[in-house]
Amino acid sequence: MVDTLTPAERSERMSRIRSSDTSPELSIRKALHRLGLRYTLANRDLPGKPDIVFRRKRIAVFVHGCFWHRHENCRVANMPKSNTAFWQEKFDRNVARDQRARAQLQKLGWRVEILWECELGPTNVARIANLLALIVRANEPQ
Repeated sequence: MVDTLTPAERSERMSRIRSSDTSPELSIRKALHRLGLRYTLANRDLPGKPDIVFRRKRIAVFVHGCFWHRHENCRVANMPKSNTAFWQEKFDRNVARDQRARAQLQKLGWRVEILWECELGPTNVARIANLLALIVRANEPQ
């Protein structure tokens, strides 16, 4: 399939893709906040810059977009039909970067949780937030 946009139009459209404060990220943050959990955002001092961090509990949460981070067996993680070599290389770099960040965090003693965009639909956000709350509260000192 031929791209119907000019290179300038495609560039403009791609530049609007956000790396933080995405809809899935905002929905899970709001749900966690409603549950009384407090966290920090996008800690640049941690490998991979996790989206949500429970620093005292040493839990890092990444909210991954299925397309960009290649969620396996997800209908959203399709391969563009044009310029496939570029996209394959791009996706491979993203996945390798994610694996490195996760390994580095685990080596530093952090628990890493990955939430996928497709899992954070309106009906699942509260359930996933509750599961995260259980994980966070299970790591509290007694």
